Amino acid sequence: QVQLVESGGGLVQAGGSLRLSCAASGFTFTTYTMGWFRQAPGKEREFVAGILGRSGGVTVYADSVKGRFTISRDNAKKTVFLQMNSLKPEDTAVYYCAADGNFMVVSEKDKDYDRWGRGTQVTVSS
Repeated sequence: QVQLVESGGGLVQAGGSLRLSCAASGFTFTTYTMGWFRQAPGKEREFVAGILGRSGGVTVYADSVKGRFTISRDNAKKTVFLQMNSLKPEDTAVYYCAADGNFMVVSEKDKDYDRWGRGTQVTVSS
């Protein structure tokens, strides 16, 4: 059974940090590109960051998080991480982990990801 389980969300003050984790099971993790998306109340889901499959040497970030967020993966542990620093109130959203079977490209389109977690809430207070 394919599963993506996010953890690490919570409440943090502006300027603070959080580290999200996503544990994967039920599929060949190394052959999947992994992504993080987020959805704020009343807004569409948006791409945050993605990391290529295999070695994970290629990463892509949304402009809004560049320089503040870092995506990484541990293939041995089948886990992808999102380190979030210098958090802002506008980062408040439910964060979702997703997997894309095309390991050769990092897509920013949610329709290209075919496996999704249930999400974890991140709230940044001002």
